[in-house]
Amino acid sequence: MKLCVAQTKPVKGDISGNIVEHLGLIKQAIEEQADVIIFPELSLTGYEPELAVELVMHLDDSRLQPFQDLSDANGIIIGVGLPTRGSNGILISLLVFIPNQPRQVYSKQYLHADEEPYFIPGRKPVLIRWKERTISFAICYEVFVPEHACSVIQNGADIYIASVAKSAKGVVRAYKRLAQIAGDFGITVLMANSVGYQDNFQSAGFSASWSKDGELAGQLGDEADKLLLFNL
Repeated sequence: MKLCVAQTKPVKGDISGNIVEHLGLIKQAIEEQADVIIFPELSLTGYEPELAVELVMHLDDSRLQPFQDLSDANGIIIGVGLPTRGSNGILISLLVFIPNQPRQVYSKQYLHADEEPYFIPGRKPVLIRWKERTISFAICYEVFVPEHACSVIQNGADIYIASVAKSAKGVVRAYKRLAQIAGDFGITVLMANSVGYQDNFQSAGFSASWSKDGELAGQLGDEADKLLLFNL
C-alpha cells in the first residue's frame, strides 16, 4: 500500500478554489499510484474558526462529487478537511471518500480550548479497513491526547494519519509526539500539515512520515502543493 499526505496552502474561505487545488494534487497522487491521500485540517476552507458558521458544508454538497468520482475511478481513498454541521453545533471533520462505498466522516473528538467557542466534539473514531490494513485518523490537537491513540490502537489500527494545521512551534511538538506513537505502538504514522497564514498563526508545513520503529521516514519543507509518499 502506498500512502500519501498532501501539503496545501488554503485560500481563506475560497472553497471552490481550494477544491481545484485538491483535485490537482489528487491526480498527481494517482499518477504516483497512491492508495490513500489525506489533506490537512479544514483544508477546503482554511483553518478559520470564526468563519466556521459561514463555511460549514453539507455532506451532499454537489461540489464534493468530483472527489467521489476520482476515488471510484482510480481505487484511491481521499480524505479532505471541512467544517460540518452536527445536531448541536459545528464539527471539525475529515470527509473520507472510499472507492465505491459510502463516504465516512471522522469528526475531531478532542478540541483545543481555543476551539470550544466555535465547535463541538465528535463522538467516535473512524477506522477504515483497506488492502489488509486498518487506517485511523487524528485531527491536530488530538495527537497530544494519549487516550486518542490508545483507543484506535485497541481497535486494531496499524496506520495513524494526522490531519493538522500547525505553526512551526506546533510542528516541533508534533514531531516528537508522533514519533513516540509510531515507536511505542509499532505503527506507521503520517502527518499532513498546511502552509500559509490561517486564523491568527502561520501554518508551517513540514508534513512528515514515521516508520514503525519511530524513525522519521520522510518530510517536506514549507512549500505548498506538495505530496509526501510512504510505501508500506
